[in-house]
Amino acid sequence: MKFGISSKLFIAVLATAMFVALAMGGAAHLSLTHGFLGYLNEQGVQRLIQVLPGVTAGYRANGSWEFLRQRPDLWYRLLRPVPGEDTPWNEMQEARAYTVSDLTGAIRRFTLYDVERRRVAGFIGPTKDAVERRIIVDDRTVGWLAMAPFQNVTTGGAQRFAQGQLRASLVVGVVAVLLAAGIALWVARILLAPVKRVADATHKLAAGDYATRVRVSSHDEVGQLAVDFNLLAHTLERNEKMRREFMADLSHELRTPLGVLHGELEAMEDGVRVFDAGSVRSLQTEVTTLNKLVSDLYDLSLADVGALTYRKSDLDVNELLQLTASAFGARLAACAIVLELHMAPVPLIVFGDERRLQQLFNNLFENTCRYTDPGGTMRLEARVEARHVIIDVMDSAPGVSAEWLQRIFDRFFRIEESRNRATGGAGLGLAICRSIVEAHDGSIEAQASPMGGLWIRIRLPAARR
Repeated sequence: MKFGISSKLFIAVLATAMFVALAMGGAAHLSLTHGFLGYLNEQGVQRLIQVLPGVTAGYRANGSWEFLRQRPDLWYRLLRPVPGEDTPWNEMQEARAYTVSDLTGAIRRFTLYDVERRRVAGFIGPTKDAVERRIIVDDRTVGWLAMAPFQNVTTGGAQRFAQGQLRASLVVGVVAVLLAAGIALWVARILLAPVKRVADATHKLAAGDYATRVRVSSHDEVGQLAVDFNLLAHTLERNEKMRREFMADLSHELRTPLGVLHGELEAMEDGVRVFDAGSVRSLQTEVTTLNKLVSDLYDLSLADVGALTYRKSDLDVNELLQLTASAFGARLAACAIVLELHMAPVPLIVFGDERRLQQLFNNLFENTCRYTDPGGTMRLEARVEARHVIIDVMDSAPGVSAEWLQRIFDRFFRIEESRNRATGGAGLGLAICRSIVEAHDGSIEAQASPMGGLWIRIRLPAARR
């Protein structure tokens, strides 16, 4: 039989309350047995000590215990009053205030023995564990005064007291159990209800229903659990959407060069297209496009799992930018784009991988060549600022609207208005740039360029010297 969390909580709280009630009853019983009875016995011992002088005075006045054997009524006259030092034993008043021990019947458990341990007067019964006091007259033991201690509650008042204690413990225990049961039910219905909703929503989420959400009904830890669950569901829903978009974009990007290759080869096979140097260059272009797409996807997959290799060392960013600018000089000139370089007069040393940083700068230059209108300008600035190397790459129109600036680093993302696939590219270049920058503990961001195009800012930690 399976129990839910509500049933388990109810049983746990109820069992705890019952245990506490039983423990309280047991403690009350122990207190009565070892505490209350002990208190009564202590009072009896004190009374025994108080009456000892009177009993001694009676023996001294009569010379023996025969007076008590002949008149047993004198026994209680010796025990009840508290004698003074000079009060004759036969003039002691019977009407005196009763002590606590008298009210509990302690004097009825007193026994007088003579020197030969024969009972003279008092309690008739077993003398096991009796408290005894020696009676000495003229430095001679003439008898013993003993008290039988309480072994259990026997007197009416003591029994009523014990029964009252038991009833009080029973009432408190029942109230505690009922209160615990009420609290357990309240906790199970009120506090655990959001947890149940989260559990049910988790089952739906595990089944693939990423649109499921949990209503947040409080601001405590349970409410925070619901908030975190909703955030998790939103993240999974977004990731699932991105996965589907990625698969759709990937199939599209792979299909395009493969379709072109297939068409070219069929045209050559049917004799529609002549197999010459131009056809080979066309086929080679599509193969190059396909190879770059596969290489970019491979780099991104390695970056996602943290397996992209980096061999870092101290290097000068100025030199890398100069080399990249020289390599793209002819390409920029063919696109009628003017390059403006504003480099720092000192070396800009960073701790990084030369090959990966070169790939980063190549992608940025390639992005400008693909998407900047002819006759435009590309401005490249590099400087040191607050122990960071800042690299700004700005170009002229066309620009990117503000709503797309935060998404241009997503893989396969392309602007459908101006910076689209008509000019080439699969939308992976800037995604690779972000991976490379983050691997160097840097940051990359995009904003509108004052020149009318796109402004990419890269911030890399400067190497310590």
